[in-house]
This record gives sequence, C-alpha cells and structure tokens, in this order.
Amino acid sequence: MTTLDVLRAHPFLDGVPEPWLPRLAGYARPVVWHPGHRLFRADQPAERFWLVRQGQVALDFAVPGRGDVEIEMIGPGGVLGWSWLFPPYRWQFGAVAAQRSTAVEFTAAGVRRLMESDDALGRQLTTRFMSVVVDRLHAARGRLLDLYGYPTTVPSAG
Repeated sequence: MTTLDVLRAHPFLDGVPEPWLPRLAGYARPVVWHPGHRLFRADQPAERFWLVRQGQVALDFAVPGRGDVEIEMIGPGGVLGWSWLFPPYRWQFGAVAAQRSTAVEFTAAGVRRLMESDDALGRQLTTRFMSVVVDRLHAARGRLLDLYGYPTTVPSAG
C-alpha cells in the first residue's frame, strides 16, 4: 500500500477532493513506533503531525507531583497533532506510543505552505483540524475534572 493509498483510506481525509491527496502525499511518509517511544512533550517545537493507522498513542501532560497524566488514547483512524498549525508552533500536550503503532507522518512546514498556496485546501484542512482541537480540549477538560473535580454525589441528610 502506497502513502497515497493510505491517505485515500484514512477517515480524517474522507471527502477531500482527489487532486489534493497527491499534493499532501508529497509531504508524508510512513512511520512505525514501538511501545514507550515518546513522540513529543508539551512546549517542544511542533514540526510534524500524524494520521494513525494502527496501534495506540497516549496523549498526556505533565502534572506537578503526579508526573505524566494520560488525557486520551488515539487509535486507528485518529489524528495526532494540531499544534503545528497555529503559531508559535509548540506542542500543547505530549504523546507516547502505548503499543506498536503505524502512522503517516507529515512535515508541517510543507503542509502549511501547501495550505497557504491553495485557499480551498487551507480552509478544508483548518476546519478538519479545528474539530480535532475541540475534541482534545474536551478530553483534557474531562480528565482534569476526573483528577481535580468535586464528588458528584451529595451526602444524604440522614
């Protein structure tokens, strides 16, 4: 299966006009990660993003006194990375492979140039990535409530 074939099959790019896919493939390559491989940490430069094909990657963030706290698991069909799209291009979270995983890795600078050169492509990808941003923020909020929220049960007046 070629990189272009993988892009055609990935749910994130479902419905993208066919002529755009070879242009995106020009900035993509297949990658494999083994369990425990750290892809990035929060505040490091965000220079890549990935479409996950197989396996699981844990998104996390460092919590003082608790270490790295998992926010969400990204599995097959998922997207990893959106910080590359917005200045200052620094990761907001961290990521580590939870199991052997395969993905298509994109060079962010190349995809940004492609988006700048084609307004329609830029709007389409920005809209799709904004959906990922919203999902990640909801996951982070939920995880923070799990860690620091108040109990949901009210003591009975008995």
